[in-house]
Amino acid sequence: MTLAISTPDLIHTVVGEWHRRLSTTHSAKRSHWRTKIIYFQSVSWLLAMSPGIRLSWRRIVEAASPQGSRSTFYEVAGAHARHPLIEDLIRDGRLDSIQLALCYRRSDAVAQLVDETKVWSFWPYRERLLARFAAEPAPAEAMEAALVEALAAWASRNRGLAAALDHAPPACAAEDLMIIKGGRVAAFRATNELSDIIRRAI
Repeated sequence: MTLAISTPDLIHTVVGEWHRRLSTTHSAKRSHWRTKIIYFQSVSWLLAMSPGIRLSWRRIVEAASPQGSRSTFYEVAGAHARHPLIEDLIRDGRLDSIQLALCYRRSDAVAQLVDETKVWSFWPYRERLLARFAAEPAPAEAMEAALVEALAAWASRNRGLAAALDHAPPACAAEDLMIIKGGRVAAFRATNELSDIIRRAI
């Protein structure tokens, strides 16, 4: 049986709404998003220059210089961060979101930042996918294949970042796969499947 997945189903995901709320609003949240981007860029650059490097908040702050500081780092990552992605997944309350939150729940602020960096880095690939699905509606199998292709392309161009945290996929990709599969795959399995795609790509 071929499931019909509409583009709006993928637009209005928990991760999608988190990204949209922070990146498009004209308020203090927008300023916070710009601060996040400084740290996303720092993480991405460090992992590109030295794949497998042991990241620390000090290294990330140094790479973010002159804007970087301990206080702003902990505004965007850690237990007391403002607007963390993980909180939106938990707040959503649906079983799939809670399961996904458990897959991405990190005790370490740096790991939490890496997860969000992966979402930020993969986002242009995701936007192109959504535009493609909107222009050319496709069955779920074709959408899944396109998602896998996009993830592999992202991983091959961002090897250090993609390999970080044991090849964990961007949370948005895992959530999208769960939606495309119509709830027939649990978060743990979705993240494992996509991690395997990343490993093969790099």
